Amino acid sequence: MRIRRILTALLLAVTALLTTGATCAEPAPATTAFTIKGLDLHDAQLARFGDTYYMYGSMYGCGFQWYGPAPTIWCGFGVSTAPSPQGPWSAPKQLFDPASQDPSFKRSWQDTCAGTSQGCFNPRMIQRTGWGSSDGVFILWFNAPRQYSDGAPNAYNAMGCAGPLGPCGPGAQPYGSYSKPNLDICSGANGDFGFIQSATPGARPAIICTRAGNSGLSIQELNWWGTGGNTGVGVTSVAGLTGVEGPGGWWDAATNQYVITYADQGCGYCSGTPVGYATAPSLYSGWTAPTNVGWGQPAYARRDFDVSSCGGQPRTVSVLDGQPWQIIDLWLGTRNETQANTHLVPLHYTPTTGTPGDGQVWRPPLQLEC
Repeated sequence: MRIRRILTALLLAVTALLTTGATCAEPAPATTAFTIKGLDLHDAQLARFGDTYYMYGSMYGCGFQWYGPAPTIWCGFGVSTAPSPQGPWSAPKQLFDPASQDPSFKRSWQDTCAGTSQGCFNPRMIQRTGWGSSDGVFILWFNAPRQYSDGAPNAYNAMGCAGPLGPCGPGAQPYGSYSKPNLDICSGANGDFGFIQSATPGARPAIICTRAGNSGLSIQELNWWGTGGNTGVGVTSVAGLTGVEGPGGWWDAATNQYVITYADQGCGYCSGTPVGYATAPSLYSGWTAPTNVGWGQPAYARRDFDVSSCGGQPRTVSVLDGQPWQIIDLWLGTRNETQANTHLVPLHYTPTTGTPGDGQVWRPPLQLEC
């Protein structure tokens, strides 16, 4: 009798768990700022594919020294997974072998990325789903500044991947490939970059690229395969910005406009970099950023909505579960940034009124709640 009572109690407990959905509930979306600590992934992107969150970034743990004694050693790009953006995150896994060949220059990626200590950065993973060939293939983009220094028209690279965890590049079955992107509007682009998804159903994403010497931003639509640009479709000199880097953006459905953010101005491994913004009703036209009036006024004073980026440097924007997040590297200011943490802050655009010279208090439509 006692055993029967115990079995009945266990059955009721299991039934309660199943009916409340405790075993199948999705992780609660993140809503407040948080820091990912102790993970050797930097200038990172976060994404959700299926029920898993992925973090892609540059690794430093093997000893890479940016513009240190050349040649240095390049550690490659890594990916970690987690059940929620706050973790716990798995140990990073390389997306491709740094000793494999850079097909565009017929040398190893180790030589391209470490031979002159310029590095390779900004691993950005996209998936061909709902646009272009819509075959679900994952494509890894990144920049290799030495390629541009050695005469390439841009510093960017695109690799087909076996899946969101890699491996990527030629020989990675079944979708491994390599392309040196053909980019006319982003020709001469060399530095940090990001992607922004179009609000038009079926439209391809666009790359937001940094021109050589950080002279400004351009936006170009991707081609059918997502491995290059759609010739002639895009915009140069976004909002007339100069000297900026670390761009990213999103479509803000609540205000019916695109929003981009960026580090203002660009610098290497800076702690406490201002973050600015610009908006447009269309992805490829109408970009504006707030200006000032007066004699000798700083052009960036109204477009910068946070003067220190929570003590770090803005890198890009990642949209998770419909919420855009500002990705911030909390740099240590060293040539090896293995120990630097990554900070994420939710972005909420709140329209404000006012124009330069109206004599009213200026309240930026964005803020970082660090």
